[in-house]
Amino acid sequence: MASGKDTEKDQLAASLNDLFTNVSDMIKGELQGTNNVLELLEKMNVRVGEEYKGFGDVASGLRVFVEQLKSKSSTFDDCIQQLDTIEEQVMEFEAVIAMLDRYVSLLESKMQHVYQIPPAALK
Repeated sequence: MASGKDTEKDQLAASLNDLFTNVSDMIKGELQGTNNVLELLEKMNVRVGEEYKGFGDVASGLRVFVEQLKSKSSTFDDCIQQLDTIEEQVMEFEAVIAMLDRYVSLLESKMQHVYQIPPAALK
């Protein structure tokens, strides 16, 4: 009977050993899968980092370009201000010319009246 118990103990020990080996292999497989996923994630992070580095270079170039545009824009602002000033002066000049035209017409009319010159003769 003792040998029967020893045989049962040996079978139980072997079964437990197989169980622990299988559980250990399963855990190793799970850990290897997790490790593979983490390695893939690391590679993806490196790739994304390289991609974003390129975007950083592009953004830096765009920032310089925008600064250049702002500089040119301020030059245009000065030109626009000068054009506005010129437009104002032209409008004032046109008003003066209109007043002079009316004044000359009035003088012409007075001259015609005073000297009794027909209007066709003055031209």
